[in-house]
Amino acid sequence: MIPPWKSLLARSITTPEQLSRHFGQDFSALAPVIEQFPMRINPYYLGLIKTPGDPLWRQAVPDPRELDDHVCLVDPLDEENRSPVENLVHTYPDRALFLVTNQCAMYCRFCTRKRKVGTPRMLVSRETMREAFAYLRKNKQIRDVLISGGDPLLLSDETLGWLLDNLRAIPSVQIIRIGSRVPCTLPMRITTRLAAILKRYHPLYLNTHFNHPDEITPVAAKACARLAGAGIPLGNQTVLLKGVNDNAATIGRLMHELLMIRVKPYYLFQADMTLGVNHFRTKVETGLEIMQSLIGHTSGLAVPTFAIDAPGGGGKIPLTPSYLTSLGKTVSLTNYLGAPCSYHNDLD
Repeated sequence: MIPPWKSLLARSITTPEQLSRHFGQDFSALAPVIEQFPMRINPYYLGLIKTPGDPLWRQAVPDPRELDDHVCLVDPLDEENRSPVENLVHTYPDRALFLVTNQCAMYCRFCTRKRKVGTPRMLVSRETMREAFAYLRKNKQIRDVLISGGDPLLLSDETLGWLLDNLRAIPSVQIIRIGSRVPCTLPMRITTRLAAILKRYHPLYLNTHFNHPDEITPVAAKACARLAGAGIPLGNQTVLLKGVNDNAATIGRLMHELLMIRVKPYYLFQADMTLGVNHFRTKVETGLEIMQSLIGHTSGLAVPTFAIDAPGGGGKIPLTPSYLTSLGKTVSLTNYLGAPCSYHNDLD
């Protein structure tokens, strides 16, 4: 029997013709974009779009500007050159990124791996996974593995269990993390059976990806509650996107609503310099201004780390507004209200 979430996924919009029929407009001009960067909008996420051009539309529907990008890079994080075996990226000494599928519940238009997600340019099999397991066994300094893709939670329950069994059989792998947008884009995939499977592999963490408050629905809240109820700590990685969430009011509301569904804001990312994504990028100053609107004005629980994932594989670099005005025997600072403060720094 086909699980209901798979049936829903099978009814996704993938062509300009389907998009045109649904919205009653002609989207045939998007065909060249979709040929280069595939489209998939499942019926659940499609139902959240209120009107063409709204923040959720921008994340889901192709834009001709994706083919008019002369600034960004095909592989901005240099993942291909940092893959000692296929689909395993080893950038940090003690951590590895393990890509286990090329499929997503929705193909986000700002995706870092849009060069290959949803295409034959990214091939994953049990054989490629076995090569990754062998590399992890050999390189015992890797203690933390982040499972990503594509979206790992689109794997079948059986395949996901097999994958996690193999990772847990490697003594040096202490922590397993899953990166998944499924709680946001296809929350009905988070079944009680899936939560029970994941619960077997603690310590296991899951970082999900909500970008706008309109994505936090009762169904999404239920999915996150199931995961949290299985003892899985949940974090959220938001990408700062022009026309989607690039203002303090939207980000502030999003962070608060995430806490209400038991998801801790983790990162706010400057958009990667990915080919086809340039129209989403904001200035770094925009992110710093948003952070200044959060720090001190809300609970620290609602404040993510603003970061750039540095081009060329430089890693994640945190950015914060500057509150330090001088450093010496006395540290001079300004607080979140702009008022001057000082701290005695001479220990003698």
